[in-house]
Amino acid sequence: MLARRQAKLERLPAYFGPSGLVSLPPPAWSFGATPEQADELAGLVLDGVKTATASAAEDYALEGEPLPEPGTLGIVLDGGGHPRALVATTEVRVVAFEEVDEAHAHAEGEGDRTLATWRARHEAFFRDVDPHGRGFRPDMPVVLERFKVLHPKPGR
Repeated sequence: MLARRQAKLERLPAYFGPSGLVSLPPPAWSFGATPEQADELAGLVLDGVKTATASAAEDYALEGEPLPEPGTLGIVLDGGGHPRALVATTEVRVVAFEEVDEAHAHAEGEGDRTLATWRARHEAFFRDVDPHGRGFRPDMPVVLERFKVLHPKPGR
């Protein structure tokens, strides 16, 4: 309730109905593929360093999920599955992996925040975490998502 009030979401019928019986909580998810990565990346979100993320566009289609849109809400979980932040998507672009720019790499907030580091880490991630056997290609479409924290939940 406090998060809803602070984020000024009291009048969003897509997520919140007129009573608690018809409310639909936003989806909850974590960054990365391991609890350790989830903890690290959730911490970067809470510190205000991580304001963007990237994912393989083909995974959305293969899982029958729509791409995120501006205004989409999500609950960021830590590695233990605990909610850490309510976020809202502010921008979505789909580009080829090889077309990701420095600004996006910096907004992801990982490592030294350079494009070279972003490419090395994400290529490895897309090769290692490939639930659908899509493989990695330099021209693979990547969903670049920017978000803002509406309500942080520091600590546990």
